[in-house]
This record gives sequence, C-alpha cells and structure tokens, in this order.
Amino acid sequence: MNHTKQLIRFDWAMKRLLRDKANFGVLEGFLTVLLKQTIKIKAILSSQSNQEFYNDKYNDDILIEDAKGELVIIEVQNTKQHDYFHRILFGAAKAITEYITIGEAYKQVKKVISITIAYFDLGQGLDYVYHGTTTFKGVHHHDTLTLSEKQKELYGKVSIHEIYPEFWIIKAGLFDEKQVNDKLDEWIYFSRLARWKIPLPLLA
Repeated sequence: MNHTKQLIRFDWAMKRLLRDKANFGVLEGFLTVLLKQTIKIKAILSSQSNQEFYNDKYNDDILIEDAKGELVIIEVQNTKQHDYFHRILFGAAKAITEYITIGEAYKQVKKVISITIAYFDLGQGLDYVYHGTTTFKGVHHHDTLTLSEKQKELYGKVSIHEIYPEFWIIKAGLFDEKQVNDKLDEWIYFSRLARWKIPLPLLA
C-alpha cells in the first residue's frame, strides 16, 4: 500500500489560499514592503493562465487590483525559460488591454506592476532584486521628460514613470539566506522556505 502523501507546489497553494479575503493580509504585507507604499487589495482577479490543476505544466499568475485601481501581477517561476523577459512583457500588455473597454479614454488605461519571483538565474547581475521603470531622457540636453500641471491633474500622478508599467524581478533562487538584513530579505527567506512542497491534506 502506498502511503506517500500527495504534494502540491507552493505557488499553486498560494494562489488558491489568497482568493480568500481573510488571507489578503499576507499578500498586502509582502507588497507593502516591496513597493514601499501601503497596499490594500480590492480584489483577486481571474488568473491570466486560468489553470485548474496543481500539476499543470506552467505556473499561474496572481492578478490583483488594489484600492487605487492599479493592477499587480505576481508570478512564481520555478523552471528556466530563456525568453522569460518576453513572457513578462506579454503579461503586462495583456493585463492592460483586457482591463479597458472599447470607447474608454486612454487616461483609463490601468497602471500595471509586474512582479516575478524566479528560482533560476533570470538575466545576469549581482543583486537579487531588480526594478525597472520607463523614463524619457533628452538626446541633446540629457534632461528627463516630465508631466505638465494639467497632465498631473488628469492622471493623478507626479511623474511619467508612474503611468507606465513597472517591473520587479526577484531572483529568489540566488538569495543568500545568511544575509537577512531587512524586511524584504525576511519575506524572500520565507518564500524560499515555503517553496518546499506542502502536503495536500494541509489545504483540505
């Protein structure tokens, strides 16, 4: 008789657990530390990949809308994928186009924050956390393009980069567990511990 417990992936478990509003605080805590602003979740939206089973080939995204109406994509990626940067770009573009309706003004385009927690070496670099935003630099005067006062009022933003998608890449697989120096380090340390598979009965 086989007594081996059926196991599930941490990322699959988190997606199901976080659909319960009672557990929103876990994700809000992580996002607040990472983004350095208080995040309140309004709703967990449909997964972009919409998978049903824990052993599906590809991982799920968690797509949330916060209290400000901004979209946050969170994905835990376990396996190496050389074109993963394109996958990140596609996910952000897909969220933007899916959450605006025909006839709406362009100002209604939602801000998207894409967060990847990768357990492989995604790109080459010394850090384990990378943040990417969009800015426009002058070719001749090397200044940074800014919003006019009317545009600031229209968008409710101060800088142009706040309008465009921003990307976070956390290379959790390269995180040195001996170097826990701040709250973000503590969250990544937790994610590394929790990455080990969880017995299915615990989620019953």
